[in-house]
Amino acid sequence: MNIKIGTRGSLLALWQANFIKNQLENKGLNTEIIIIETKGDKILDKTLSKIGSKGVFTEELETQLLNGSIDIAVHSAKDLQSDLGEELEIIAFSEREKSNDVLISHLPKLNLHSNKIVIGTSSTRRVAMLKANFPKNKIVAMRGNLQTRIKKMEAGGCDALMLAFAGVHRMHYDNLIIHEFSTTELVPPVGQGTIAIEASKKLELEKRITIRSICNHPETENCLLAERQYLKVLKGGCSIPVFGNAININNKISLTAGIISLDGKDKIQETILQDLESAEEIGTIMAEKILNLGGKEILEKIKTQLQK
Repeated sequence: MNIKIGTRGSLLALWQANFIKNQLENKGLNTEIIIIETKGDKILDKTLSKIGSKGVFTEELETQLLNGSIDIAVHSAKDLQSDLGEELEIIAFSEREKSNDVLISHLPKLNLHSNKIVIGTSSTRRVAMLKANFPKNKIVAMRGNLQTRIKKMEAGGCDALMLAFAGVHRMHYDNLIIHEFSTTELVPPVGQGTIAIEASKKLELEKRITIRSICNHPETENCLLAERQYLKVLKGGCSIPVFGNAININNKISLTAGIISLDGKDKIQETILQDLESAEEIGTIMAEKILNLGGKEILEKIKTQLQK
């Protein structure tokens, strides 16, 4: 059996593709990595919210899935839109790395609470949460792959970068971490720290079953089903600062999720604990709760602001 793996070309994306490749090859499968450039890779002079929230890092890979040029696409789960349409599906999630956000810097000492430091990020969620929790600091837009952003930081573009721990760790930049945000202090975005394997529903059944049996981590999958359902009901995308992080506790799912306004002034956050069997149900319950508590108004305001 030969599996064609589609991926973006950044070092982090290739790390993820090779991680899946090694899992498959260790079980005797032949694999081939095919690099595909996406809109998000090509357009680096605009923020993600200005490019568009749907399929920024996935659209071109999904086209290749649909026409059969590749068997699977490997993504950071946080980059995948919540609604994949009728023809595509996620067939596996890797075991989750720590989902925390971190601050990295080439400078030895920075104080988030007292110094007016310049922080680079391309995420509307991180911008909003920084404004809410650390208002003294300045935030600048910082796009590009991890290595590019670090070079921009070292060249004086910012004092520090706010990133996902998983990417920093996988690229061996742990030595640059100066602060690790707890997942209660800054709740991560849906899917952070996990690799998702996407496929066409027309993929040969034997391939689908084989890949899933090798690569899927059931505990992580349950958490991601809850998180992604929450995002789907809210109709949130890359440019909407919603957040959601689920963990397993004694055969139950604890989901902490919410939404924050672009300026960080309005925030709704809740936690729900429910049985594993109802992973997607808990996502729906959470979304409806957040919307009813005022999330609908915040969401509408955000969408209006982003259209300007």
